[in-house]
Amino acid sequence: MIIYGGENVELAIRVWLCGGSIEVVPCSKIAHIEREHKPYSPDLSKPMIRNALRVAEIWLDEYKSNVNIAWNLPPKNHGIDIGDVTERKKLREKLKCKPFKWYLENVYPLLDSWEDIIGYGAVRYYLIVAQSLLIQFPSKIDINVPILYECHHYDPQVLYVSFYIGGIKSHTYNSNRCLMDPGSGNTPALHECKNAKETGLSIYWDFSQGNAIRNRNTNRCLEIGQGEDSYYYLILQTCTGQKWTIQHVIKDF
Repeated sequence: MIIYGGENVELAIRVWLCGGSIEVVPCSKIAHIEREHKPYSPDLSKPMIRNALRVAEIWLDEYKSNVNIAWNLPPKNHGIDIGDVTERKKLREKLKCKPFKWYLENVYPLLDSWEDIIGYGAVRYYLIVAQSLLIQFPSKIDINVPILYECHHYDPQVLYVSFYIGGIKSHTYNSNRCLMDPGSGNTPALHECKNAKETGLSIYWDFSQGNAIRNRNTNRCLEIGQGEDSYYYLILQTCTGQKWTIQHVIKDF
């Protein structure tokens, strides 16, 4: 580990997997006094990503790709040097630590394993060579209409496509919101994924890389239309052949 970030996560995972536990004790007091300014690194995201990848390589087993997804890194060849983890892996083996799957099954079964994700990252539509727009889920949870925005690839623009295409959703919040076709009007909407599945809303889409995004239930496509104000908006309409790409692909679809 270097500089900052990830050590708390590694400590918690290591304690659980290697025979210990973390207890919630009534009336206990725990504090973390964080410095307002951290002089040791102008950009903490780089060591944090590096440390997260290192923790994943040592402890997460077959779930280590979840860290790539969480940080929107390519599934392979991300180009980040995490250092030599040989000794740490030997220590884990020597201590006979449990697999990370045990943690998911026994400590925190509510943790989303993301096993069904086949693509993630920015969903892009090219207008012209010099301009491209991305689908963005609004940062405020009470705003339930997806928007278009110029590419910046920060969190609200990182979307996920589930197995069998399924819901196109954002992992910005614990309560994920899925893209849906409300069935009337031409404006797409966002709905809490679990509730949408239970009530049978139209959150399932057919999509392949470089092709249309078509709703499986209504047969309408998610497309871009230009309003009277000359701005571009996401709309639902009869498919006209507009094509989309998603930034990272885990499995061909």
